[in-house]
Amino acid sequence: MHRVTLPSGLEVILSDTVGFISELPHELVAAFRATLEEVTGADLILHVRDIAHPDSEAQRQDVEVILDDLGLGEWLEDRVIQVLNKIDLLDVESRQVLGHRMARGNGQVLASALTGEGLPELLARAEANGVAGVVALEAEEVRRRVPMIASGVKSAILIPGEHVIDPWSAPLAYALQAIANGAALERNCEVVGGAFEDELWRLRTSRGMVSAEVVVNCAGLFGDIVDAIARPPPFRIAPRKGQFVVFDKSAAALVDTVILPVPSESTKGVLIAPTAFGNVLVGPTAEDQDDREKAAVDTATLKMLVARAAEIIPRLAGHPITAIYGGLRPATQFKDYQIEALPDRQWITVAGIRSTGLTGALGIGALVRRLYEKSFAGLKDIANPLWTPVPNLAETRPRPYQQGGSGEIVCHCEWVTLGEIEAAFEGPLPATSFGGLKRRTRCMMGRCQGFYCSWRIAQLAAGRLPLPLATGAAA
Repeated sequence: MHRVTLPSGLEVILSDTVGFISELPHELVAAFRATLEEVTGADLILHVRDIAHPDSEAQRQDVEVILDDLGLGEWLEDRVIQVLNKIDLLDVESRQVLGHRMARGNGQVLASALTGEGLPELLARAEANGVAGVVALEAEEVRRRVPMIASGVKSAILIPGEHVIDPWSAPLAYALQAIANGAALERNCEVVGGAFEDELWRLRTSRGMVSAEVVVNCAGLFGDIVDAIARPPPFRIAPRKGQFVVFDKSAAALVDTVILPVPSESTKGVLIAPTAFGNVLVGPTAEDQDDREKAAVDTATLKMLVARAAEIIPRLAGHPITAIYGGLRPATQFKDYQIEALPDRQWITVAGIRSTGLTGALGIGALVRRLYEKSFAGLKDIANPLWTPVPNLAETRPRPYQQGGSGEIVCHCEWVTLGEIEAAFEGPLPATSFGGLKRRTRCMMGRCQGFYCSWRIAQLAAGRLPLPLATGAAA
């Protein structure tokens, strides 16, 4: 998803989704449904059609049938612009017929990805629907900006204002600031039950009882289970897996911007983006599963991601891969986040926060504050809040190995110093696992994946972690 400030000054969010397949195989229905989660939250939908295909009308009907089956047909009626692509392949008579249809104002736009025809009209239509200001680029300008892009690129839409963030340090900084300003944080503390008596919650946890006047349930993948303590949950968490491929740092010379292809009738786009750590990332997928804790990766899907990346940036084909991984987000059966206050239960639910959790974190926090103040009591701002900066892991600013004074370099792939490793084990929220240590410092996350530095890191971590690296149980 991408935030865009358009020439008119309007700020919008752009997102792509999947292509549609007629007579979708049963085993793909769940995965297909998962890819549509962002569509249901959109203010405007662009349905891109191959108007030159002899079965174009049947394809349109297939899409509408699938949307109806998913319960989205009526909801989308006033939000769709049909983009009739490949008009360059039509004869004069066919184009005239379409032109007359357009004059009647039927919510369609003629376009050609090959020639760029119709793109200004599409942008104008988007502007009229409240989506304005993206910039159309000719193929020559696209190649100037991204020299390694596939030669078949025809045109593009520039989305200004995009940013890449370190996804680990931001939540760490939030937690550290909360602690510094008076919060208490318990880790490995499972909520297993509770009771609401005499205007007070008494929660049973794996580490004892916790009392609270108001409970905020933001339990992520277990949100519905925790919500059942207060009420029969009106939503169900359906873990949604996303698989990614991370290319070696040498790929950074090929890609310096986020690239998201336009979806077609039969294929979905694969995002290619630089990371804050100097790599190039490709993905994600969207696969529903039952397991709430494990996000396994599979060879076929990862090969698909690499192949799609190479179609966009050909020189990524055969390029070294540093890492593969999967993650889970807590989707529900609804298109929206499940955020509400239950005043009579002194409870606030914050659930179903999917892949935009980091992007929306501050806004969600502000909303929860408003709900709290409306339902329970006012909150006073901290007069002089303490700020808790975290170590810089991004390549866009100087890192400790460049500044000096942090001792030996322990991880040579990621240039992680002794001082950074030591610091990760200190403070009010020290690393308590090797996974946490990796995300605090980037150690063992480079080309060798810890092959050369894990022995030294195991020495430094000895006695500081519940599971020593030598057992093989803490990786």
